Amino acid sequence: MEKKKTYIEDINRGIYDIKDEVNYSYKTDKGLTTEIIIEISKEKNEPQWMTDFRLKSLEIYNSKPMPEWGADITDLNVDEIIAYIRPNTEMKNKWEDVPEDIKNTFERLGLPQAERESLAGVGAQYDSEVVYHNIRQELVDQGVIYTDMETALRDYEDIVKEYFMKLVPPTDHKFAALHGAVWSGGSFVYVPKGVNVDIPLQSYFRMNAPGAGQFEHTLIILEENSMLHFIEGCSAPKYKVNNLHAGCVELFVKENSRLRYSTIENWSRNMYNLNTKRAVVDKNGVIEWVSGSFGSKVSMLYPMSILRGQGARSEFTGITFASSGQYLDTGTKVIHAAPYTRSTVNSKSISKDGGHAFYRGLLKVAKGAHHCKSTISCESLMLDNKSKSDTLPIIELDNDNIDIGHEAKIGRISDESIFYLMSRGISEEEAKAMIVRGFVEPITKELPLEYAVELNNLINIELEGSIG
Repeated sequence: MEKKKTYIEDINRGIYDIKDEVNYSYKTDKGLTTEIIIEISKEKNEPQWMTDFRLKSLEIYNSKPMPEWGADITDLNVDEIIAYIRPNTEMKNKWEDVPEDIKNTFERLGLPQAERESLAGVGAQYDSEVVYHNIRQELVDQGVIYTDMETALRDYEDIVKEYFMKLVPPTDHKFAALHGAVWSGGSFVYVPKGVNVDIPLQSYFRMNAPGAGQFEHTLIILEENSMLHFIEGCSAPKYKVNNLHAGCVELFVKENSRLRYSTIENWSRNMYNLNTKRAVVDKNGVIEWVSGSFGSKVSMLYPMSILRGQGARSEFTGITFASSGQYLDTGTKVIHAAPYTRSTVNSKSISKDGGHAFYRGLLKVAKGAHHCKSTISCESLMLDNKSKSDTLPIIELDNDNIDIGHEAKIGRISDESIFYLMSRGISEEEAKAMIVRGFVEPITKELPLEYAVELNNLINIELEGSIG
């Protein structure tokens, strides 16, 4: 008698889908108007140049068409999105001072425990503003600055003005312009020359309100001969209305410095995740991207490395898991703009239950970037015959004194592998899970410990009962 096979329509996202009552001290109306932009800037007590920047960004946003390539975003109506919601609290530097309902949310997500055990600094954003920020005194003594962007704009205005949206200008694309108009929250990190931050900093972005947008801005500057590992986590409960995430990350890695930027994005499946991340790397500097994309209805995310200094390096390690109702269009872009630069791309995707995983990558080598080297590996695993996986690697080479390698594999789980494991007494479900865990292991080992555990838990939940 054939074993009855079960199927679970959607995963139980447990703690991620717990909704808090929406308490706020201030929020804008839906949509985007000049009046709303001025209102946001006034509410945040910003300098005039930032108000002008927002208004110019709104003009650019209104002048640009919606992108017609990539994922289908026709159901996203920005006029229905609330651009700014200030939670009912000011930012706190002591955990016990955070309001109870917000504190409980971050307790469930494990943030205070992670801070106590393995982090040098933590920022926690709730809807549009950061509600908690703390950094160890020894880093402060070394001159490290780690704070929220609203504080940075007030206390370090000259630095913010020099770098803010210079790497990702509002003219870059429609959602960069949207970000420039309505950005709020996010993290500011400045690491002085010669300082190694050997314990990670982490920011966690939590969206709670339905029908809202989150537009945090992360700006990280590493001066010469410095080092940092920055961790970013994101989640939101599921609602029956669309939410929008259009954050922006700008990373400046100076000569001989090294930055690792790790992200786990576990948004709910009513989220449009249209994020922009970019790094510029000077001579002998290193940027390492570690990226995990699991949630959201739609993602379009392609972290970009601009290797502008001789000997600069970029490493990208990414995993995407697309399940029912998800179109995750992700990848990376690397620009070799200087000689003797090197890049490595290792991307893996898993799709199941009709999910669509799409790798979209760009490798560009400039005319003067001789003796550069790049290795790209894209692997896609489909767990059933309803799912889709695509790979679109674009390679533009303007000189031929280079070493470029590209490899792509797309396939389903091998029946022979499952049969072999079952012949050793392993169940069909566990055999499949073992193969998937082995597939993502190179990614898992690059993640911070608590995120590696979270990744394995997510995989186990996604696979539970889905054989057949």
